[in-house]
Amino acid sequence: MVDLSVLDLVPVRAGQTAGEALRESADLARHAERLGYRRYWVAEHHNMEGIASAATSVVIGHIAAHTATIRVGSGGIMLPNHAPLVIAEQFGTLDALFPGRIDLGLGRAPGTDRATLVALRRDMAAADRFPDDVLELQALLGPAAPGQLVRAVPGAGSKVPLWILGSSLYGAELAALLGLPYAFASHFAPQALEQALAIYRERFQPSQQLDRSWAMAGVNVILAETDAEARRLFTSIQMRFVGMFRGERGLLQPPIDDIETYWTPAEKMQASRMLACSFVGAPATVTPALKAFVERTGVDELIVASAIFDPEARARSYEMLKGLAL
Repeated sequence: MVDLSVLDLVPVRAGQTAGEALRESADLARHAERLGYRRYWVAEHHNMEGIASAATSVVIGHIAAHTATIRVGSGGIMLPNHAPLVIAEQFGTLDALFPGRIDLGLGRAPGTDRATLVALRRDMAAADRFPDDVLELQALLGPAAPGQLVRAVPGAGSKVPLWILGSSLYGAELAALLGLPYAFASHFAPQALEQALAIYRERFQPSQQLDRSWAMAGVNVILAETDAEARRLFTSIQMRFVGMFRGERGLLQPPIDDIETYWTPAEKMQASRMLACSFVGAPATVTPALKAFVERTGVDELIVASAIFDPEARARSYEMLKGLAL
């Protein structure tokens, strides 16, 4: 049976504050923990009104403090935005507070637009140093060497597990080379999924952290009692993607009855391509499609995004998913 985890971008709904969204995420994390989900990840995004997880390490601490056993981590930290030492200290602190429960997923994308990159003081060439930064971070989280001048305190010796995230072949190659688990962002960029997984498995080199490959795929899952209701709930996500094309990165909107009246044919084509790894419907509809996806890709774990507007419907969707025979 494939492992199931939760990816939460901490969506801020229309009519809601960021604080309310963060409290809802803590509620959902407790719910996921009770249901037996393996991990609960949040992601770094900046300058997006409808996403409250920009201070990712802080949000991880918030979620971990409101749960007891579920692993909590980043899906991911955009490492080129930060000095490896700072991330080692932040995640070393999280591990000290919540030992054995913290994951550190790393990406090299900016998680924002070009203007915000300038505000972040990010070096435009920082992504080119991503492999070196990963190795530096890994060393900072490992045992301190005799005479080492710079140490992560806390952090040194914590061995917080690293993941490589990606939506292209680059991340697959790096994860394989370093012997790290790999998570593919197929919930919004599915085009290279199967090719990336094949490269990762073929080139994987065992490491101290991992003796065999471990691949995770991101998917969107919207479950409801009927196909029609699930499709209606899904329109909030579809509108969010259309908003990106229109340059309108606003709050998560309530679902609408007819998405065809909202988007243009070109927007529909583009959004549908990005959301191809979405499984929407009643349990009887979603189960065979999701099983076929797992069998086709051979992934070890699914990390599931479900940005449903109604928090009760969102919690119910995750509950129904955990009940599927996958």
